[in-house]
Amino acid sequence: IQLTGAQEVPAVMTTASGSGIVTVGADKSVSGSITVSGLEPTMAHIHEAAVPNGNGPVIVPLAKTAGNVWSIPAGAKLSDAQFESFKKGHLYVNVHSAANKGGEIRGQLKP
Repeated sequence: IQLTGAQEVPAVMTTASGSGIVTVGADKSVSGSITVSGLEPTMAHIHEAAVPNGNGPVIVPLAKTAGNVWSIPAGAKLSDAQFESFKKGHLYVNVHSAANKGGEIRGQLKP
C-alpha cells in the first residue's frame, strides 16, 4: 500500500508519504504495518467507507511500534460486513497529524 496526501478526501497538499503491507486473510484476520515519512503522526487507522474513495469510521486502530512505524495489533479481525467492504475496495489506511487532524496521508486497501 502507498499512502499520499493526494488520496485524502479532500486531497491534502503535503510532502509526507507512507508505504507498507496490509494483509487481510480469508479468515478475516488483518495484519501488517506501514512506515511513514515527512510528518509527525498523531494516529493511524483502518477506516471503512460506504463507497470507494469516501470517508468513514475507524474500524482498526494502528499502534505506533517504532519511530515511524505503525502496526496493526495482533489478533485484529474484520466483521463479516467489514470483510465484504474490503472485497469492494471500501477500506483505507489513514494517518493523522496535528496539522491535518482529519488525515494527512491515505491509501486504499486493494482486495
